[in-house]
Amino acid sequence: MSPLLPQPFLTTPLAHRALHDRALQRPENSASAVAAAVSAGYGIEIDLQLSADGQAMVFHDATLERLTAATGPVVARDAAALQALPLTGGSGGEGVPTLRQVLDLVGGRVPLLIELKDQGSRQGLEAATAAALAGYDGPVAVMSFNPAMVAAMARLAPQVPRGLTTCAFGPDDFPNPDGDPAREATRRHLAEMTYFAPTGAAFISHDRRDLENPRVAALRAQGAVVLCWTITSPEQEAAARRHAQNITFEGYLPGLP
Repeated sequence: MSPLLPQPFLTTPLAHRALHDRALQRPENSASAVAAAVSAGYGIEIDLQLSADGQAMVFHDATLERLTAATGPVVARDAAALQALPLTGGSGGEGVPTLRQVLDLVGGRVPLLIELKDQGSRQGLEAATAAALAGYDGPVAVMSFNPAMVAAMARLAPQVPRGLTTCAFGPDDFPNPDGDPAREATRRHLAEMTYFAPTGAAFISHDRRDLENPRVAALRAQGAVVLCWTITSPEQEAAARRHAQNITFEGYLPGLP
């Protein structure tokens, strides 16, 4: 069983990809967005991808083109090259930060929720994440849409609370154009969140559009913490809080405890 989520995860709203704002030259998942969230007192949600030399990099997409002037996969470049690659919309040429850099910036002052992005057949992000987190003193938790990655974190960093990122897993979320029975079975297990117990998860972070799913209520009744993504207005927040104990947000500033 995963360690329980520290209390700040239940009370402090989590800034989605940190407190990013292009108008203020703070790209998503950037050091400046992380620093802004810490300064404002918000928790932080970030994403990880793997570099060519096995470092955990704070970046959402598997490829570079949406967020930089470069193209190609993140994993094709080493950490130093990614750190030197300016993020679009930033100031001062800030590049892709490493997880270690973000941990140093946060310094345990606010809760930090880390999503490991699915690496497909590539190996190494879980080990890189566990290595970066070794000795970190502050409220932190890890999660992934991929249950195998959550299970790997249970082995590599059993002291770190872990959970599943979840949604309805409809056809758009988990396409199966060839009707592969094995893929359909996997989709069904993901949708029903049957991997929650086998991975020893303590929480889910669920799509706000599917919070009325009876399985979400069932897990909460069994003691699971329910977080949700991604809230973009006070109205959405009010609706989400009927089902979830905390929110991941962007595009507005929710109240703080």
